[in-house]
Amino acid sequence: MKLASTIVASALLIATSIATTPVTASDIPLSERRSGYTFMAPDTQAIQDDDTTNPGMLGVLDGQALWNNKAGAANKACADCHGDARTSMKGVAARYPAFDKTLGRPVNLEQRVNLCRVRQQQASPLAYERRDLLALTAFIAEQSRGMAIAPDDSPELKPFVAKGHDFFMKRQGQLNLGCTNCHDDNWDKHLAGSAVTQAMATGYPIYRLEWQSLGSLQRRLRNCITGMRAQNYDFGSPELVELELYLMSRAKGMPIETPGVRP
Repeated sequence: MKLASTIVASALLIATSIATTPVTASDIPLSERRSGYTFMAPDTQAIQDDDTTNPGMLGVLDGQALWNNKAGAANKACADCHGDARTSMKGVAARYPAFDKTLGRPVNLEQRVNLCRVRQQQASPLAYERRDLLALTAFIAEQSRGMAIAPDDSPELKPFVAKGHDFFMKRQGQLNLGCTNCHDDNWDKHLAGSAVTQAMATGYPIYRLEWQSLGSLQRRLRNCITGMRAQNYDFGSPELVELELYLMSRAKGMPIETPGVRP
């Protein structure tokens, strides 16, 4: 209990120091961009590198089974429309979030899965952060592993990318912090013993040892917002999708690692 209190106090002290630092953030130069993987200890990297020890691969296997399961009133499986995911889904995760013309806004990969369920399978959407949606998303994203992130460059998306960028830069919450204060100004430092990374979203869904499960990028974003003691947002909210969209544009050209492993 005493140790936990000490860690919290240290985190607040560092956060307060960051919050009182003038905003000097700018985009990280291409030559200096790094995946969160490079900030991890060698033993954690080894878990991600070996598919036989990477616990996220269990979710991928579950997703493969779900891909072939028929669902909904239409009694259709994902495979009935898309065939072999190794071909049809290759490169898909690298360009999401993408613009949905019917909705007139960007949707992330989880939302695309649910839109397909509703529109094509006539099935109920899957709940955020539940096993089935995480597994399907991990399976689809794993088909793009090693491919360069190539965000959708539709002109319709530009204002949404701008909103995500504004969110990343804006100070908010009781600690008066912006995402940029940690991930642009203080990356490669430590906050309560944890490495501060560059917020390059290359490995989602990821398996976090802290969670003991797969988790989406939005779960991680909500964790950070809570840590800033700021107003949080529901899963799938426009604000989180816009932030996710900006983070993927920020990581343009970097390889997909799904399923990543983090402490």
